[in-house]
Amino acid sequence: QMVNNYNSILRDLKKTLMSTGLPMETGVFSDQAPEEYLVIIPMNDLFDLFADNLPQMDLQEARISLFAKGNYMARKNQIVALLIAGDFTITDRRYIGKEADTGFHHIVIDVAKEYAVTL
Repeated sequence: QMVNNYNSILRDLKKTLMSTGLPMETGVFSDQAPEEYLVIIPMNDLFDLFADNLPQMDLQEARISLFAKGNYMARKNQIVALLIAGDFTITDRRYIGKEADTGFHHIVIDVAKEYAVTL
């Protein structure tokens, strides 16, 4: 019987990004929005590598959305540096745009991380 080791990219991202001091939530930001905040959205959870028909690796992917009213470049670079140091694979980074109704710049950083599956 296979038992996953309960690793979670969401838990690891929150731990890695805690030092930014930015408020962060999963899925949607429900509080009143500050000048900068993060929203983390889980995207994929796949078995990535097989041996003898059994999964060996659990590939988890998530999207980090940075919302900032002012210049976001330093914050984006800080987040990228933390992710690289935290052993995440950055699969995409892009500027989505400035939201006309709120004035927030929206930047996304997609990440992946592999976890060993214990059997």
